[in-house]
Amino acid sequence: MRLQSYAYGKNHFTLDQDLQAVLGRYWPDVEAHRPQLQAWGELMGGEAYRVGYHVDREAPPVLVMHDLDGNRVDRVRLSPAQEALLQELAPLMRPPYQGGSWHHHYALGYLLGDPGLYCILTITQQVVYAIHKYAPEHAGWKERLLSGEAWGATWMTEIQGGSDLGANRTVARPDGPLWRLSGGDKYFASGAGLTDLAVATARPEGAPAGPKGLALFLVPRLRQDGTLNYHVRRLKEKSATRAVPSGEVELPDAEAFLIGRAEEGIYYTLEILTSSRLANALGAMGIAKKAHLEALYRVRHRTAFGKALVEHPLIRRDLVDLAVRQAAGLALSFRAVDAFDRSWHERPPYTPDYHYARFLSHLAKNRTADHAAESTRLAMELFGGLGFLEEYAVARWHREALITPIWEGPSNIQALDLLEAMAKKRAHESFLAELVPMLEEAGTPEASEARRTVEQEVDRLSSLPPEEAQWYAKHALTRLADAAQVGLLYDLAASQGDRYGRLAGLYARRFLVGEEYPAWAGRDEEVLGERVG
Repeated sequence: MRLQSYAYGKNHFTLDQDLQAVLGRYWPDVEAHRPQLQAWGELMGGEAYRVGYHVDREAPPVLVMHDLDGNRVDRVRLSPAQEALLQELAPLMRPPYQGGSWHHHYALGYLLGDPGLYCILTITQQVVYAIHKYAPEHAGWKERLLSGEAWGATWMTEIQGGSDLGANRTVARPDGPLWRLSGGDKYFASGAGLTDLAVATARPEGAPAGPKGLALFLVPRLRQDGTLNYHVRRLKEKSATRAVPSGEVELPDAEAFLIGRAEEGIYYTLEILTSSRLANALGAMGIAKKAHLEALYRVRHRTAFGKALVEHPLIRRDLVDLAVRQAAGLALSFRAVDAFDRSWHERPPYTPDYHYARFLSHLAKNRTADHAAESTRLAMELFGGLGFLEEYAVARWHREALITPIWEGPSNIQALDLLEAMAKKRAHESFLAELVPMLEEAGTPEASEARRTVEQEVDRLSSLPPEEAQWYAKHALTRLADAAQVGLLYDLAASQGDRYGRLAGLYARRFLVGEEYPAWAGRDEEVLGERVG
């Protein structure tokens, strides 16, 4: 693996000063867990890096449809290396359910980065979430899932609607203590063939149309008589995320168990979706950091025009861009995690704290996906022609990054959900109440620009008719996230050092004002934040 990657064999926690800074800001118990984080960073830069590359290139999951006796089994075969690694990764899921915090969970996910492997753990964690909060009668499954003995999945969307869950056709009808699901296929079902227990949306007979008529169900792989409960039609051939099998699932009168109250199903669905949107945000920044590390080592090792690449001003300009995006995206992501950690125990109807956590998740999910796609593209460019070759690690990270804008709702869906959180839940009021004083305290011209941006975008969305507000919502989604990142970097500077104040000013100049980074930034070793040798 050392022949294909500079970042392989390094400790990805000890090299990451931005992660350590945001954990110091938001996670009070981080020092107690530092030894585990260091060990995890070693695993992520070692065996996890190697196995992820191996699975992507040489050993993706394979669907086995029949056993030796001709029985339909629809089970995926994983490489032994992936099976073993998943057992080592299972502790990632446990902290929130064993007295810990979501900061811990998402820090481990960020360090993993690999979105295929991380997806398996996330969709399993989502099943645990549903059981933990709303289906405690299935606690035995919870322990099996957290141990890595069993795996979970979340099957929400269908081909005719995609993100429009209200268009789902799967119908649920009661059958004694069970329910039967039929009439619709889950067309892009991650975990297909791997999962032992999925959560799925379906509409109970007689329930109203639209998303509010959906209930949430647990769907085991096997019926109570031991036969297969659903069929996997095929696995998808994807550009990336190959470690997680994604397929088409048919539900022929599948046995299912209702989660909580049927009329609250859409709210449970949005809760577990929020948890995966945060995973998407941290995963995106984890991917960006892998590419960032590869690029940092590359420009130090490679020479051109008589000196190391890192000594050229244009190269240093690109390194500044990578550093600014990385710190900003992490700051926004962990502020969103912190809000979720404080409100996740709430149940419908929710308080403003929960609605604000959802609001922040939309900002973080959308903007970090942009950062990941651009950071990995730029890292490929810094490699030159080698960056476009599949045999080297950096090309894979760009492929992997391209799923992050799509998973868990693309930018249009995030924008629509943001509008809903503003119009119906007034979540922007909490946003303004936090961010405006933060920017005022910073007292810089860049902070003033960020404040103007926030107030202008909120005023415009709040004053426009719904159709016009939708037109501008995606632009506002990005602008609000950018202003938030400026404020959060200034906030980080108060406890983690003035480097983050300088990064805040640079972010505002580049992304709010639209100007180029100043040349001094390329000469500021603290801004570059390099910890490589």
